[in-house]
Amino acid sequence: MKIVITGSLGNVAKPLAQQLIAQGHDITVVSSSNARKQDIESLGATPAIGSITDINFLTQTFEGADAVFVMTPPAISPDKIVENTTNAGKNYATALKNANIKRAVMLSSVGAESPVENGPIAGLHNIEKIYNEVENTSFTFLRAGYFYNNFFNDIPMIQNAGIIGGNYPASIEVPVVHPTDIAKAAAEELIKDGNANNIRYIVSDVRKASDFAKVLGIAVNKPELPWVEFSDEDSLNGMLQAGLPEDMAKLYVEMGRGIRTGVVQKDFIDHGSPVTGSVKLEDFAKEFSSKF
Repeated sequence: MKIVITGSLGNVAKPLAQQLIAQGHDITVVSSSNARKQDIESLGATPAIGSITDINFLTQTFEGADAVFVMTPPAISPDKIVENTTNAGKNYATALKNANIKRAVMLSSVGAESPVENGPIAGLHNIEKIYNEVENTSFTFLRAGYFYNNFFNDIPMIQNAGIIGGNYPASIEVPVVHPTDIAKAAAEELIKDGNANNIRYIVSDVRKASDFAKVLGIAVNKPELPWVEFSDEDSLNGMLQAGLPEDMAKLYVEMGRGIRTGVVQKDFIDHGSPVTGSVKLEDFAKEFSSKF
């Protein structure tokens, strides 16, 4: 099959491209960086270098493809994040329609069914609605858990303050996922014949926040590492002091609040809390210790 992958050579797109190339598919990888061109070619894929704000570029890149993997960058801009993420989805929708693409897989998120209290996930909520209006394209909305990779951002806090935490309590259970598990699920969905939109959850593990402290702490020789619940205000101030743009920090605080109240996990739980990924927290802890 001829398949287009957006997301450059990121945490999900690279293993997805590698898997599909190994299966013999003809892969094009979209990137905004010309510096990525050689790396994409060395994988055995065709690079398409351009901006996802350019609908003509996207349409030309998608033309003739059997399927497209559409994902929006996690940090699309320092401000107006939800608006800019939504606009990227609109561009993809227009290009998919213009190129008459029959099959698409969207990287979405646990919590995307909620229009409120989910922080940056609100952009994905908007995009799912946009894609539901695209005629003649069948979509799989791949709703992923909280990325394990996000814990790398906590390394300075663990090293400097000897704690890990968020604005939700240690007792809260959080669905987490490894990018390689997302890539496997996306590869399966891209080659399926679809004639109706569907939701698929991709989660590797569901663990209490206290487990994040315990398992990651043991991995870095800090077995007493505590999970500390911050207030929303302290959480916001901590992120701002760490250099996060204000809009992004406020959205992360809102997402943490949504995890605390259960808004983010609700639909995942209503779907039976399916865990189909294979990379458990203990497996990721080895990666974590190597970055520590």
